[in-house]
Amino acid sequence: MNKIYFYLIICLISSSCVSNKKIVYFQGAENAIDETKVTEAKIQPNDNLLILVSSPKVEVSDIFNSIQINERGNSTQESLALQGYIVDKDGYINFPILGRVRLGGLTKNEAINLLQDKISEYVVESTVNIRFLNFRVTVLGEVNKPGVYTVTNETISLPEALGLAGDMTIHGRRNNVLVCREVDGKKEFYRMDMTSPDLFRSPNYFLQQNDIVYIQPNKAKSSGAGYNQNLPIWVSVFSTIITIIALVTK
Repeated sequence: MNKIYFYLIICLISSSCVSNKKIVYFQGAENAIDETKVTEAKIQPNDNLLILVSSPKVEVSDIFNSIQINERGNSTQESLALQGYIVDKDGYINFPILGRVRLGGLTKNEAINLLQDKISEYVVESTVNIRFLNFRVTVLGEVNKPGVYTVTNETISLPEALGLAGDMTIHGRRNNVLVCREVDGKKEFYRMDMTSPDLFRSPNYFLQQNDIVYIQPNKAKSSGAGYNQNLPIWVSVFSTIITIIALVTK
């Protein structure tokens, strides 16, 4: 009988070790080569862009601005969103004086250079600044705080997004994180392994605007959805009691 208890303890310890390997992030990261590069987000249909033009002659450059300079300091994110330029389904915006300008598919820096070149025909020494007003990511599934998160600095990594969402629950599959992204009007899907140091070399380590991150439940959570979720707890308690009794009566 004591042998049975001994084997039971060994099984419990072994399963604990396996579980630990499944929940620890960045295993072996100390030996990984950091090749992480920030991938510039490309402007997509339905993006909301704040575009500001400045020059030594304010009264001239303000012709191109949908928001007045003296109001900028008091503008909230909500009010700015109402004054942004919405990229249509074909990638165009309607810009003052210039008319329809295609920015879809360009990075922010490429769009700045394009607009600055066109505006230079009207304004000398002009400077163009562009900001994404809709740079946000959505985190769903097995996290502690699922939701939509606005990214003000327009740069966020996958671990940072999970941090905003309160990290994964113990039931989240860390080796199979799904990232959904829209590229040129089509949905693309990427699988990410948070337990592997290869994550840092992934071109999708940094998220882009409107990305959706989904954390799948592990097998224990999925299989437990159809029965009393307290059962595993009671099984664990029962096993512990049996182990204690075995050690005491040995």
